[in-house]
Amino acid sequence: MQYGICNLSIVPLRREPSDASELVSQVLYGDFFKVLEQRKNWSKIRLSFDKYEGWIDNKQYVSISASDYNTLQKETPRLSIDLVEFIEDPQHQLHPILLGSSLNGLSILNHTHDGNTVSGKVAKNNLIETAFLYLNSPYLWGGKTPFGIDCSGFTQMVYKLNGYKLLRDASQQATQGEPLSFIEESEPGDLAFFDNQEGVITHVGLIMSDNYIIHAHGKVRIDRLDHTGIYNVDKRMHTHKLRVIKKII
Repeated sequence: MQYGICNLSIVPLRREPSDASELVSQVLYGDFFKVLEQRKNWSKIRLSFDKYEGWIDNKQYVSISASDYNTLQKETPRLSIDLVEFIEDPQHQLHPILLGSSLNGLSILNHTHDGNTVSGKVAKNNLIETAFLYLNSPYLWGGKTPFGIDCSGFTQMVYKLNGYKLLRDASQQATQGEPLSFIEESEPGDLAFFDNQEGVITHVGLIMSDNYIIHAHGKVRIDRLDHTGIYNVDKRMHTHKLRVIKKII
C-alpha cells in the first residue's frame, strides 16, 4: 500500500482519471490518504478523514511512508482557522493555504506556518459562528473552500473545524446522528436534510435559532426553515423539501 499527502492549497478530486472528469470533492493542504491505484498520470486515493475516494493528478501530491501515515492518523487534527494564510518551504517561498487546511504534516513536508490554528473538539454553540466564515461563498459542486463550496462540503468543513467528523455527501451525512421529530426539538448546529422528487437526499444545511437555516444554494446563504422545508427569502418560495433533522452532537 502507498500513501500520500497534499502539498498544495486545493487539489481537485475527480470521478475518473481525467482533467475533464467531474469534480467530486477537493483535497486541501495537509490532507493525507491511501493510494489505491496508480497510473502514469493519475492516482486513485482514499482520504483518511472521511474515506472518500477519487482520482488526483500525480503532480499534485507527495508520497509519504506508512509510518508517517499512521502517525498522522493518531494525531488530533490541527487546522488553519484563517481565511487565507501561507506556509513557507525550505527555499523561503510562500504557498497559500485556505481555511480548514490540516497542519499536522508540516514537519513531514518540511514547511513552517505561524498563522492561527484550532485543534480538538469545540462547544456546539460555536458551529454557527464557524458557519458565518463561509457566508456568501459561491456554490461549487465538489467544493470545500470559501472560494467555492457545495452544501455537504459546507457542513462537513464547519463540523471539521470544530473537531467533529461528518461524511462527505449529504446522503452519507444523513446516516449519522440521532433523528429529531420536530424542528422545535432542534438546536443551532443540528443538520436538516432535504430530498428530491424521487426521495433521494440531495441537500443539507445547518439549523440556526428562530427557524433560520444557513446552507449552500447558489451561495452560502441564510433562509427560513419550516415544516415544509426551506423558504427562500429572495424568491419568496420553498426551494427544498424537508426530509429529516439530525442531531450529530
